[in-house]
Amino acid sequence: MTGAPRPTPTRAPPPRVRDAADADMDAVRAIYAHHVGNGLGSFEETAPDAAEMSRRRAAVLSRGLPYLVAGLDGRVAGFAFASPYRARAAYRHTVEDSIYVAPDAVRRGVARALLRALITQCEALSYRQMVAVIGGTDNLASIALHARLGFREVGVLRAVGFKFGHWVDSVLMQRALGPGADSLPDS
Repeated sequence: MTGAPRPTPTRAPPPRVRDAADADMDAVRAIYAHHVGNGLGSFEETAPDAAEMSRRRAAVLSRGLPYLVAGLDGRVAGFAFASPYRARAAYRHTVEDSIYVAPDAVRRGVARALLRALITQCEALSYRQMVAVIGGTDNLASIALHARLGFREVGVLRAVGFKFGHWVDSVLMQRALGPGADSLPDS
């Protein structure tokens, strides 16, 4: 069958990841509030206000850790940050990732772009392990994203959260950064 050639599909531009700025915090707060109120990606039950979200960002930045946003279609479509995995000194080479995407930007590469950038920046900062604590064993998208970027499941904490009237598990995933445990850290 002959006819007009089919148009070449145009690919949407990839998300642009950059450091978060003060001006991004209203969008960040709105994205996070959606996840607090509608999902298990956060075990918080009440969304923090803009001032609290800014305080949290400042705490991440004060530790020299990355706090990123992804731009898509001229707006903030997601955010991610690294935080210390635990407070005790022995954990100082390990970080935990957190990633949240606007509901209308899901499946557009935002989470993947954010996690890749977060891994790259944490490796440049000489961290050796990254841990993901994923809310819910049924959060298959987050589990798959982490697996695609080199994380492996290391355990499930059963019924450690209670949200929306039922018990919720946490899936623990881990990925080596840089040389991981193959050498001692710099002093």
